[in-house]
Amino acid sequence: MLQSLYEFWTAAAGGTPLEWVAVITGFACVWLAARESLWNFPVAIISCGLYIVVYYRSQLYSDSMLQGFFILMSLYGWYEWLYGGARHTALVVTRTRRWEWLAVAVGIAAFTAGFGYYLQQHTDAALPHWDSFTTAGSMAAQYLLTRKRLENWLLWIVVDIIYVPILWYKELYPTSALYAVYLGLAVYGYFEWRRAARAAAHTTLAATS
Repeated sequence: MLQSLYEFWTAAAGGTPLEWVAVITGFACVWLAARESLWNFPVAIISCGLYIVVYYRSQLYSDSMLQGFFILMSLYGWYEWLYGGARHTALVVTRTRRWEWLAVAVGIAAFTAGFGYYLQQHTDAALPHWDSFTTAGSMAAQYLLTRKRLENWLLWIVVDIIYVPILWYKELYPTSALYAVYLGLAVYGYFEWRRAARAAAHTTLAATS
């Protein structure tokens, strides 16, 4: 009976129960991040732990490894959002620095070329270079998010656009749909954070005048 119910769920829902739990928690953490809620970090840790298994089973090894990075960055971001501002105060939304953009561009290019080559030559990875590019872009976007840089959402938009067809191709249909939702949330997050950045800038200007 339990096996029959499992098979029915898999066929009807288009994914395993494990993937669906990862999808739900993944949606929750991005929504909370867009709302500047600290709760996005513990929820992200749960979701990423589940996706380590989901991606590994689908031969998306780079993305599976990426989840471990996300867990570490979530712990770091949790601290930074609380105490990473001036005089150990909470962070406010700011713009990405020029040197950060340069580091992001060089890092993404180098990781995509290097790790993509490794996956292509030494593993049975399904889409080695695309997998590596989305991994590198996600790491860069996550770092900028932990520092509350507004433009992290622009990077997420690019990454999500690429992830949707990759995950559909790998028959991870619920996760592909989730990344389509992520795309909308990234647009929403950008405008929400831009409003917050302007408010923070006005507050700083008023305090110094």
